[in-house]
Amino acid sequence: MTAPKDAKPSRRAALPAGLRLDTLAVREGLPPSAYGENSEALFLTSGYVQPDAETSARRFAGEEEGYSYTRTGNPTVTSLEMRLAAMEGTEAAMATATGMAAIMLMCFSLLRSGDHVVFSQSMFGSTIKLIGTEFARFGVESTMVAQTDIDAWRSAVRPTTKLLFAETPTNPLTEVCDIAALAEIAHAAGAWLAVDNCFATPALQRPVQLGADIVMHSGTKFLDGQGRVMAGALCAPEAMVREKFLPVQKNAGMVLSPFNAWVVLKGLETLSLRLQAQSAATLALAQWLERQPGVARVHYPGLPSHPQHALAMRQMSGLGGAVLSFEVRADGAEQARARAFHVLNSLRVLSLCTNLGDTKTLLTHPATTSHGKLTEAQRKAAGIGQGLIRVAVGLEHIDDITADLARGLDTLNA
Repeated sequence: MTAPKDAKPSRRAALPAGLRLDTLAVREGLPPSAYGENSEALFLTSGYVQPDAETSARRFAGEEEGYSYTRTGNPTVTSLEMRLAAMEGTEAAMATATGMAAIMLMCFSLLRSGDHVVFSQSMFGSTIKLIGTEFARFGVESTMVAQTDIDAWRSAVRPTTKLLFAETPTNPLTEVCDIAALAEIAHAAGAWLAVDNCFATPALQRPVQLGADIVMHSGTKFLDGQGRVMAGALCAPEAMVREKFLPVQKNAGMVLSPFNAWVVLKGLETLSLRLQAQSAATLALAQWLERQPGVARVHYPGLPSHPQHALAMRQMSGLGGAVLSFEVRADGAEQARARAFHVLNSLRVLSLCTNLGDTKTLLTHPATTSHGKLTEAQRKAAGIGQGLIRVAVGLEHIDDITADLARGLDTLNA
């Protein structure tokens, strides 16, 4: 929860209003303990000693603020939730064990049998499977639509629609949707709009300012920023977090460990600096890839050739983010896969790894990894071809990044 749960008076005055994101990223959180530590403390404890039986009873009943058991709250986790909510501009946040756990928590908390979800067919493969297959077993209906077709979103809405869920930019094709337009459609139907903000993060994009109700994160990615831990979060109104998410989390246990929360908490301190540097390098890489004869197409919102370039520049603070995808030039799916594998197998510096948001540049083949469990029809609808390679750009020198990619691209016909 974002509101402090300990009943002790704060020794630090509340932060003044109007602080910028970079300041919130290093200052927001619980006050220090009695020891006055400057770096946020790591509270590695599963339980908390209660002052008396009466207080214990009130805390477990939810009648009094205070920590009782780490499955329902922990000071380190609370500091992360406070900081991320402040950066996203929401009233509250709830941390979870992973990004997929955050989506699971959202759906379990807000949906029931007979409800309907509209979501993008270009979303992360596990999200498509979770909503379209797993929740379908419990009577939740869903409709997938083209990410950028606003009319398709509007037409898919039913009287039973409770949630619109978009990812922008998408993984891996970096398609961008109009958040404000989707918010208008959702609210006109009495539904919520949730936005997966993993690629942009609050450093580049704040969906609630454009009308979104819920912002979802995989903290495993850019929020941590160094590929160290698994984490997730939902940023939302205080009432939704307390009345919808918290009861489900208490019973289902989708909680974030204090250590992982502390790692992500420290990662947030450098988020803006990292995203600015990585976005600049990604734009340079995208421009270089467009000039390579072995590349058929580059997907990156920062390029003028991207179909939603103008929208992305408005929504994402003028930066395109740190992830791009490109398609190798080939005749047919079989040759495309062979050529993509050749490029990946030729790497000597960069990493073949399915994660993203690291300080190290990571490449993956979406058709056989993140989207490998989808049907061929689902992959085709999502635009995931066998020649597609995703690149999550890190902090290496751009010349070393291009040189390592050139090892494979320059020898495609060798």
